[in-house]
Amino acid sequence: MRRARVPGPVYLVLGWISVSLGVIGIFLPIMPTTVFMILAAFFFGRGSPRARAWLIGHPVFGPSIIRWEETGAIPRVAKFWSCVAMAASLGLTLWLQVPTWVLLLQLVALSGAAAFILSRPS
Repeated sequence: MRRARVPGPVYLVLGWISVSLGVIGIFLPIMPTTVFMILAAFFFGRGSPRARAWLIGHPVFGPSIIRWEETGAIPRVAKFWSCVAMAASLGLTLWLQVPTWVLLLQLVALSGAAAFILSRPS
C-alpha cells in the first residue's frame, strides 16, 4: 500500500504551530518548550529548509535541538527541573484531592515521562 504524501505547506504550518506552543511554554511552566522546538525542527525539515535553518541557528533553541538530534541528550539541569515540575504537579493533584483514578493515571504518566527523561544521556 502506498503512503499518502503530505504537502510541504502542511509541515510548515505544523512547524509554526509547534514554535508557537514552544514560545507559550517559555511563560507557562506546565508547557514544555524544548519538546515543541524539537518537533518544529522535524516539521520544518520536511516542509521548509529555510525555517529549519533559522530554528537550528537560533541562539537559544538551536543548541538544544542540535544536541538532541546528535545524541538524544538532555542536560542535567533540564532533567532536574523536569522532575521537580512533575513532582510539583503530582503534589498539587494530591492537595486538590482529585479522584483516586485521576491521581493514579497521572502517576503512571509522570512515572513514564520521568523514566524516559532520566534514561537519556546528559
